[in-house]
Amino acid sequence: MDIISYLDQHPVIFLTYTGILGLLIGSFLNVVILRLPVMLERQWREECQAFVGVTATSEQPADSSPFNLVSPRSHCPKCKHPIRAWENIPLISYLFLRGRCSACQTKIPLRYPLTEALTGILSVVIAWHFGPGWQTAAALLLTWTLIILSVIDIDHQILPDNITLPCLWFGLFLSLFNIFTDSQSAIIGALLGYLSLWTIYQLFRLLTGKEGMGFGDFKLLALLGAWLGWQHLLTIVLLSSLVGATIGIGMILLRGHDRSIPIPFGPYLAIAGWITLLWGEDLFQFYLLWMGVT
Repeated sequence: MDIISYLDQHPVIFLTYTGILGLLIGSFLNVVILRLPVMLERQWREECQAFVGVTATSEQPADSSPFNLVSPRSHCPKCKHPIRAWENIPLISYLFLRGRCSACQTKIPLRYPLTEALTGILSVVIAWHFGPGWQTAAALLLTWTLIILSVIDIDHQILPDNITLPCLWFGLFLSLFNIFTDSQSAIIGALLGYLSLWTIYQLFRLLTGKEGMGFGDFKLLALLGAWLGWQHLLTIVLLSSLVGATIGIGMILLRGHDRSIPIPFGPYLAIAGWITLLWGEDLFQFYLLWMGVT
């Protein structure tokens, strides 16, 4: 009996292992979410300085200390206490430490365990929906990528190309094996995904003189088109608009969110794309039924 058949016959074991994996990955996603924007900022600063011929000065020293996803070691941002292994167990360590640094008692942001929990829950949902196989493996990778992009976009209003573009190309690669869609649908989906939002962006700027969204949103929809095919783009756009309107109105009513402050569109696209990944065909059929199309 191979491993796939074994897991298929023991779904509880499969879901349990996937949930644990999701929690561990969620802990790593926190590192990426926190450090990648800083890494990009350093890179952009160095590139700009090199372009204009500016060298580091005593007032603006160069960032010589290594800073990447591995170094420096995770530590408390206030007291610099190194995070030990037992303090870095997803969810459990947060509960055991009562949400505080073991050295200085500074509060640990709630978003860290929430990200871990969200990653674990969504991973289990993916495993439950697709079952053991390549679709689950690919869908998990897409899910984790969308979580990273969403939180970074919320924090910094950017969707990093070094995450979006490799994932887009990987979606096209998967189409060679019909994991979620065929190659023709994936290629058209990537093209239409980018060009549709780019066209809306240009028309909005022409009419209002303002930029309604960023180029990262175009690439994110192209990514989803490459993974799911052009047939699901309409569902994603409509669903993202619905999610965005619901959350946006809720923020204005409940929190008094300033209408002039831009709200990133990337998380709405990511949510819509993830829902479409699982239930896109059902949603499309429901939409046709609602519109009276048979």
